[in-house]
Amino acid sequence: MSAKRIHRLPRAAGFSLIEMLAVIVLIGIVAGIVVQQVGKNVDKGKYGSGKAQVQALAGKVEAYSLDNGSPPARLEDLVSKPGNASNWQGPYAKESDLKDPFGRPFQYKSPGEHGDFDIIFLGKDGQAGGDGVNQDYGNWQ
Repeated sequence: MSAKRIHRLPRAAGFSLIEMLAVIVLIGIVAGIVVQQVGKNVDKGKYGSGKAQVQALAGKVEAYSLDNGSPPARLEDLVSKPGNASNWQGPYAKESDLKDPFGRPFQYKSPGEHGDFDIIFLGKDGQAGGDGVNQDYGNWQ
């Protein structure tokens, strides 16, 4: 009796192409959601930092005012001495202090509508008005 033996090759272990594609798509979806949430939190952090910078810059303008009798005509006068500042004790600020976290210069008015001077942070969009991280913030708030 001769029995025929059928030898089967063992099936290779691993993932099929469809399984690999499914995993890659799922990873892409999760990564997209995570990146979106992190981006929102970065903007909120920058907005909070901009508000803090406004208050710090207002303190520097006040120091200039105490030394010279009135607020500077422009924020750049905190960095370098203007011709009309007889008792200038600066520099009161660095050049980088005059820009918001989004890289735009703070708005400044002297005399201001809300006091001796106004410093305005226009938010992420750099435009007047807005909500959330695009909302304006001033030193009088």
